[in-house]
Amino acid sequence: MHVLLGVTGGIAAYKSAALVSSLVQADHKVSVIMTRAATQLVCPKTFEALSGRPVLVELFVAERGISHIDLSRDANLFCVAPASANFLAKAAMGIADDLLSTVYLSFVGPVLFAPAMNTAMWEKAAVQRNVRQLIKDGVQFIGPETGRLSCGDVGSGRMSEPEEIFKQVVKMAEDRG
Repeated sequence: MHVLLGVTGGIAAYKSAALVSSLVQADHKVSVIMTRAATQLVCPKTFEALSGRPVLVELFVAERGISHIDLSRDANLFCVAPASANFLAKAAMGIADDLLSTVYLSFVGPVLFAPAMNTAMWEKAAVQRNVRQLIKDGVQFIGPETGRLSCGDVGSGRMSEPEEIFKQVVKMAEDRG
C-alpha cells in the first residue's frame, strides 16, 4: 500500500515521525507532504530518513512536473496527521493554495484526518462546521483525544497516538480491498 501522509504545522507533527516509521516497518510505501509551517517544527530530513523518500513541500518545482496529480494517482490512501484548523478549513472550502491542499483536492481514494489543536480552537463553531462538512464529503476522522495539550491545558484537541492512527490506516486499506 502507498500512503500519502500530510503533516501540518501543529506541535503534534513530531508524532507523525513514529507513524511513518510504523508504516514503513509494515512494508508500506509512504510519501510525506509537509506544509511550510510543519517544517518549522520537524525537519523534513527526519521524514526522508524514515520513509526513504524525498519529502515534498512546494507546489511548483520545475523538475517535478505536475506532482500533485502524480501523487494522487499513485497512492492508495491519504492521511493528514496532524490536521490543523487551518488545513481543515482549506479542505472544507476547497482551497488549494499549497501542495498539501492541492493533493487533497485531487485525491480520489480514502482520506483520514487526525486533528490536533488547542481545545478552544477545536470547539470553535467554525472548526466544527468544517469538520461536519468534511464528514459529509466522505473524510474519516480519528480523534482528537482528550488529555494534556502542549500549551499546558487539559482538554480535547490532542492528536490521536501514532499507533491508533496506524491501526486506522491499515483498517481503511483492508476495507477498501
